[in-house]
Formats: sequence, structure tokens, C-alpha cells
Amino acid sequence: MTVLPTVLITGASGNLGAKLRAHFSALGWSMRLLDIASHGDDAITTADLTAWDGNWVERFDKVDTVIHLAGRPSPRSSWESVVRYNFDMTQNVYEAAVRGRARRLIFASSNWVMAGHRFDLSPLRTDMPPCPVNPYGVSKLVGERLGRSYHERHGLEVICFRIGYCQEADNPPGRSMGMGKWGQSMWLSNRDLCHGMERAVLAENIGFKVLNLMSDNPGMRWDIATTSETIGYLPRDGAAPDLSDEMMAQEEEVRRMHAAMDELRERAAQYDT
Repeated sequence: MTVLPTVLITGASGNLGAKLRAHFSALGWSMRLLDIASHGDDAITTADLTAWDGNWVERFDKVDTVIHLAGRPSPRSSWESVVRYNFDMTQNVYEAAVRGRARRLIFASSNWVMAGHRFDLSPLRTDMPPCPVNPYGVSKLVGERLGRSYHERHGLEVICFRIGYCQEADNPPGRSMGMGKWGQSMWLSNRDLCHGMERAVLAENIGFKVLNLMSDNPGMRWDIATTSETIGYLPRDGAAPDLSDEMMAQEEEVRRMHAAMDELRERAAQYDT
């Protein structure tokens, strides 16, 4: 008899949390749902995960997998915000997972860990040097490093997904996404999001892994072959960037600005020596 997993989702009422909840419910999985506000949903336990509290910590007891989505999701988040909601909260969640004897934690990292490579040409692999450009990206990198630490010190299995661009609701690809070619190239469909997370729960002998999670978008630089090899991820969707002439001109202008900034940094470094 197959034993279905019990999954705890933080940020359960958010964009990704709501989609995963519907998917896992259809699979018949048991779920424990946490969020800062229930929005009238009796299935969600309200909890401020930035403050250690036994009332929410006990919800982690003997779950199979924790999916940590809660936090400040905006790349415009301030240092003050990410320190509380991404640094402190994430450490609390890792600690609760270990104390609750969870088998695995799936951490929602972000493409923003690699945003400084936007105008490079090389494939974007998870074993190359990270390059966050804002507090949000730094907070996600710290979350990944915490995952490695909790795996090495406590044996917690950890998958850190550098999640692509998954919009609210129906999440169609195309020009409305913003961030030009970079943004559209990392589109992640609702179906592929749910499939990737399902595989991350069910995969065996993971240890610690950092993996990209995007749809199979033609011409993109993000490496998802490693994701497929590691957890059996088989994306069914994909969309090539659709750029207007104006968007392509803006893309080129931003590229030139970044090249100029790189040149200035190189000149400043010469004076520092």
C-alpha cells in the first residue's frame, strides 16, 4: 500500500501556495497550511513565522516535506523587510523542520540569485558563482546556504528551487510579463510549477540540491537538464520570448548601460590597487 505524503506549505494563501494546494489536493495528499493571514480560510493556520512560537512549530511535527514559500517576494524589498521576512523567517522554518523530524524541505529560492549574469552569454547553471543585485536576491542566496548547513549538520534533505517567472492566476507567457527577454525566457507555467514541486516531494536520495525550475522555453539560458536528471522533472510547456521593436530597443539600451557600468567598475578597481 502506497503511503501518501504529508506536506506543510508556508505562504499557503499566496500565488504559488494556492496553486500547489489545489494540485496536491487532487492527488489526495495531506496538507498543513500556514500563512500570516488566513483570509477567512479555516484550513489555514495563521502564524507569524518570523517569531518562534510553539503554537505554529508543533504543526511541523512528523511532516514528510516542508515547502517554504512564505516571505517577501518582491525584488524591490528593502533590507529591513528581507532581514525579518526572508532571513529570520527562513531560519525559523529550517529549525522547525528539523525539530519536527521532517524528511525534506523545499525552499523557494529565486532567479534573482543570478540576476547579475543577465547580460552574459553563458548557460545559467546552479554550480556557477551567484550574482544577486538586490537585497531580495541576497536573501534567497542566504536561504540556500542555510539549506546546505541544515543538511550537513542535521541530515535534513533540502531542494532549493531557483523559481522562474510564475505570474498570478492563469499566468500566460508573453509581452505583459515585463523584464524583456530575460523575464520571458524564465517563464514557468502553472502546470510545470506543480509538476516540479510534486517531483521534488517524491524524489529519492536527494541530499542537498540547488535546481532551476523554469518551463522548457526555447533558447533560454537556464539549465533545467540537471533538474530533470535529479528529480525526474519533465516540463510540458514552453514559450519563446515575444518582443516588440520597442522592447528590443529597450533591451539593447539596458545592455549598453550595464556594459558602461562594468567598465566604470573596472576603472575604479584599478585605482583601488
